[in-house]
Amino acid sequence: MIAFVGLGNIGAKYANTKHNAGFWVLDEFSRRQKLSFKPGKGDYVYAQHQRREALMIKPTTGMNLSGTAVKEASHRWNLLPADIHVILDDVDLPLGSIRIRPKGGDGCHRGMENIIYHLRSDQFPRIRLGIGTSENMRPAEKFVLKPFRVADELEAESMVKRGADVLEYLLVRGLNHTMNNFNS
Repeated sequence: MIAFVGLGNIGAKYANTKHNAGFWVLDEFSRRQKLSFKPGKGDYVYAQHQRREALMIKPTTGMNLSGTAVKEASHRWNLLPADIHVILDDVDLPLGSIRIRPKGGDGCHRGMENIIYHLRSDQFPRIRLGIGTSENMRPAEKFVLKPFRVADELEAESMVKRGADVLEYLLVRGLNHTMNNFNS
């Protein structure tokens, strides 16, 4: 089983904010696969693709507490850290870029920090989505909780579609081929 965990914040207040890029990629991928999210047995919603043994998880804890939901889901489906692919925004990457890594640190991202803490491991793949623009991005906490400017929306939408392409490619070709094909 492979699990894709998209990070974001729930609720209408946050729906269009840059911090929800991980949610948007999972929504696009699930739409393509005609899958619907349903409540999990914990602080997350999920969709499952039986034929491909893929699981899509969106924590409902709020970004900074995502690790609780990831830990609950990993116990329910007996997932190893290497089975969990976290999709998150990255303010330090230029808008539209995608960077895939097999493991690593938290990159000063509190959601990722919380996942590493709860899994007691940083040995899981991550798909970082660049949300950096020419705007003043500091403090990052304020920048990520705003929508994209109108001038940046097309690039953001394109990145979300490429992010869903990454997930499709991962399921067929694996992590190494996907990194070689999509890292920008």
